[in-house]
Amino acid sequence: MLVLSRQKDESIMIGDDVEITIVDVRGDKVRLGINAPRSITVHRKEIYLAIQKEKEAEAKEHPAHSTGNS
Repeated sequence: MLVLSRQKDESIMIGDDVEITIVDVRGDKVRLGINAPRSITVHRKEIYLAIQKEKEAEAKEHPAHSTGNS
C-alpha cells in the first residue's frame, strides 16, 4: 500500500484519468473529490462490497447468466 501525505486542495493522480483531491479535513474526517471518466465506477467500499454480494447471490440464482452460457 502506498501511503501519501496531502493537504487541503492537493491532489493525487491514479493513472492518467483519475484525480483525487483533498477537499476538506475536519477532525478525523477527510472529504475527497474524485474526478474519473464515466466508464470508471467509484463507490465507497461498503457499497462496493454490497454490490459484489448482490452479484454473487444473483449468480447463484441464475447460473447461466453468470457464465455467459445460455
